Amino acid sequence: MSEAGVIKKFLYLNRKAPYGTIYALESLEVVLISAAFEQDVSLAFVDDGVFQLKKDQKTDAIGMKNFSPIYNALGDYDITKLYVEKESLEARGLTLDDLMDVTYEDEDDDWAEKPAIQLVSKTEMADIMESQDVVLSF
Repeated sequence: MSEAGVIKKFLYLNRKAPYGTIYALESLEVVLISAAFEQDVSLAFVDDGVFQLKKDQKTDAIGMKNFSPIYNALGDYDITKLYVEKESLEARGLTLDDLMDVTYEDEDDDWAEKPAIQLVSKTEMADIMESQDVVLSF
């Protein structure tokens, strides 16, 4: 049982493509709820989850709302750590340039705009996951 006011480190592991299932949107909703409770929230994108951050998503043909612009608002909720596994990106023929430009304003650095997406290796991702209090997979 945790004490009131204790901040936990939550990592939301996104493994699924953005559309075709509810996982990506559900993850984003839970992330925003966690941030509202002032927890240390970060997101990881592996496997087909890397497609969630792809630029210029067009969803008209599948009849679903494009929710990718929400990622640009994460910095407003102090969610500034989006980890993308390099090997997953490469296996899908993508590079960092294929991903959205998700940024946040760093209040500790005179509100400088900084990138939220960090490219990490599979080994680094394992270390990040190990350092969390809670890891939830979607």
